[in-house]
Amino acid sequence: MTDLASQRAPGTPALPSTPFRFIWYFVARYRWWYLAMLLFETANATCGILIPYAVSKIIKAVTLAQSQSMALVGTLHGPLLLFFALSVGEVLFGRAAGAIQIRLGPRQRQNVTRQVYHYLQYHSHRYFSNNFAGALAHRISETAMGVTQTLWSLITEFWPIVIVFGVSIGLLYRAHPPLAAFVALWAVAFVGISYALARRAQPHAYQAANARSDTTGKVVDSVTNLASARLFARLDYERELLDGALRTELKAVRRSNSYSERVRWFQFSAAAVLKVGTLYYALTLWGQGQIGVAEFVLAVSLSLLIINEARNLSRRFLEFFEYIGNVANGVHTLIGPHELLDRPDAPAPVIARGEIEFRNVVFRYTPERAVFERLNLRIPAGQRVGLVGFSGSGKSTFVSLILRLYDIQDGHILIDGIDVRDMTQDALHAQLSLIPQDPSLFHRTLRENIRYGRLDASDDEVIDAARKAHAHDFIAQMKEGYDAMVGERGVKLSGGQRQRIAIARVILKDAPILILDEATSSLDSITEKAIQDTLDDVMQGKTVLVVAHRLSTIAHLDRILVFDDGRIVEDGSHAELLAQHGAYHRLWSRQSDGFLPETPAGDPATRPGIPPDATLTETVERPEADDDAPNGKPLDPDVSRV
Repeated sequence: MTDLASQRAPGTPALPSTPFRFIWYFVARYRWWYLAMLLFETANATCGILIPYAVSKIIKAVTLAQSQSMALVGTLHGPLLLFFALSVGEVLFGRAAGAIQIRLGPRQRQNVTRQVYHYLQYHSHRYFSNNFAGALAHRISETAMGVTQTLWSLITEFWPIVIVFGVSIGLLYRAHPPLAAFVALWAVAFVGISYALARRAQPHAYQAANARSDTTGKVVDSVTNLASARLFARLDYERELLDGALRTELKAVRRSNSYSERVRWFQFSAAAVLKVGTLYYALTLWGQGQIGVAEFVLAVSLSLLIINEARNLSRRFLEFFEYIGNVANGVHTLIGPHELLDRPDAPAPVIARGEIEFRNVVFRYTPERAVFERLNLRIPAGQRVGLVGFSGSGKSTFVSLILRLYDIQDGHILIDGIDVRDMTQDALHAQLSLIPQDPSLFHRTLRENIRYGRLDASDDEVIDAARKAHAHDFIAQMKEGYDAMVGERGVKLSGGQRQRIAIARVILKDAPILILDEATSSLDSITEKAIQDTLDDVMQGKTVLVVAHRLSTIAHLDRILVFDDGRIVEDGSHAELLAQHGAYHRLWSRQSDGFLPETPAGDPATRPGIPPDATLTETVERPEADDDAPNGKPLDPDVSRV
């Protein structure tokens, strides 16, 4: 726990990294509610198991009576009152526990979800790159559900069985100690064997569940690609693949069901032993005069109640292991150490100028994969800089380090003279704007997506930003306008429309440092030219970094950096670099329609800084038609095709 605490982002919940401590962490907040529920369940189970005792008292009084009369009923006032009180208590205590459960359950699930999500938010970019977003969301839900299911299983299922066994054995001990010993031995043996069988059955149940999941995955994959299957005339092939998956699933399910059936054989056989054994033993004791009719009825009634409670004990153990497994998997996946931590009491400085400096920066993704070795660079405040280079040259890593998506191994990255590790990540990111090549939108309204850049922006400011990003026209044509939902990750919009919403969001944010990663690559030429003019206006007074694949989009910038193999091999303006007839000149001369080639073809060779077999970091296919027309249907009719 200490190690995890030292690697936990400040302000995040102190979630334990082991399943049982994790569960207890959430129990502690509502401990009094859980204690009350435990007491009600104890009273409920006790009332239920004492009812045969009250019945035995009534039977004893009846069997001792000399004749049948209503006067006899009057003498049964005490046992009848006890029977009535136990019956009412069973209902009231059971429903009181249920009332707590239905109120506490949803609240606890929300509490777990809230705190685990809070913890998850501070994991690193590397963490999210290695895990599917959907899988993480599902894991949060499973963990929250697993905590409540584990607690309900313990409180409402296993604890009542303990009460039933304990009270029953105590009552039988009062009636006849050897009879109590027989039931106690049976209970210990039954619970122990049920636990062992459940542990052995668990792998088979797990394999069956995995087989069912695999089959479902294959069905989803096949349905998703049904058009391809039809066009390739592979419908029979897909059915054969599904049949193979179903056969595999059937074997696993049969194996699991077969083992479960053996467990049921044990349960029913053990129940029969208890019923027959208790009946025969009690009958023998009655015949020998060691117990009366009341004790005989009590013994038989209690054995039937014990059987009723214990009948599905193996199934309950299986479910309990599944719940604990869900919690353990969630804790293992979600509650790991945070990679990027703010330093204690880190300030939140205001970036006033936007000067960027790399000072002896050393960075490796892994010990074997070095990217930068003692990189030094200074970008003055307000300078507009283009970044070009082939795949793996270091452009994307350069930007990622400024955004502090990773921490460097040595050196300093300074903004306005402050190391990015010495300021809070929130303060850093609040003053940087990024327009990625493939922006992702929230499944919210267009207004909310644009306003995400500045939450206190007015509707007029949102509309003004949309106008500057050339998004207002297509938004106005939508039925709901700015209140239209964009779908998951913006799926209802074309690539160009998503890009314009992302640009509007950044315009509204108005941060002092602006980073563009092929920000206009998804747009047609007319819209791109208009937005490029807007971006030029937005760039005024800001420090700007532009990662470019099409060199014509950066030719007008103040400075261009040519990256290769973690080094900056050329640095200067467009005109200066062309005059040097070096790496940038060759890139410029080889581009087609403003785009760099896929690989540096021809002229194998000259400058060691650009290897002939290098590839480009960002490969962008120039659309032949308006990208704002998904599925061939233009969403923005006022945009001309080129």
